[in-house]
Amino acid sequence: MEHYNVKINAFEGPLDLLLHLINRLEIDIYDIPVAEITEQYLIYIHTMQELELDIASEYLVMAATLLAIKSQMLLPKHEEDNYDEDIDMEMEEDPRDELVERLIEYRRFKEAAEDLKELEQERSLLYTKAPSDLSDMAKEVKMEQTQVDVSLYDMLGALQKLLRRKKWKEPLATKVARQEIPIEKRIDEVIRTLRKSNGRKNFNDLFTAHSREEVVVTFLAVLELMKRQAVLVTQDNNFAELYVEVAEGK
Repeated sequence: MEHYNVKINAFEGPLDLLLHLINRLEIDIYDIPVAEITEQYLIYIHTMQELELDIASEYLVMAATLLAIKSQMLLPKHEEDNYDEDIDMEMEEDPRDELVERLIEYRRFKEAAEDLKELEQERSLLYTKAPSDLSDMAKEVKMEQTQVDVSLYDMLGALQKLLRRKKWKEPLATKVARQEIPIEKRIDEVIRTLRKSNGRKNFNDLFTAHSREEVVVTFLAVLELMKRQAVLVTQDNNFAELYVEVAEGK
């Protein structure tokens, strides 16, 4: 497979990924199970690396931070004979405290940014002009409000499930002719497939490939089409199936 790096705005940083995992796993942000969250975080990082996505170093720094916190929490408690045990427990700092503070602060700014974005969207609907028929626009706005925003992390999660369901029986050692799959060719194939399906298709149904390499190229093709704003990935409600559809005017 040709080397192909993808950068996309949906990557907002490691704190954004941690918040996504906390929400998906319904975890109390003030009492994070570090072992579980670290395992899930590393799964996502491994998936990004396998897809050859351009991962910023801050993701790897956060992975090291989580592993360090996990190690600290596994260490036995040191007890001094000269101090009362209850006092020691009060004085001992939780190694998760700094991470929790960063997450809470990040969440606060993210929520503020979303509020500002909503205000911007509301303001964009105001026009200073003579009255005109806006019934078609009202229908479009209503349809957008019934859909749930899909993040790149949701897509990675769907891909993880797909890879677990597909089992490739590959020999331990073999010689085969390497077959290159051009990314632009797969992009054209995805667009043609969507148009044959009235412009909309289930995310999983796009992956009819028989090899892991073809699955990876298809996923990268969808990401590139999203980046070009040629397709949209939608979800009717939380935890529902993902759908890929051709963007209006494309």
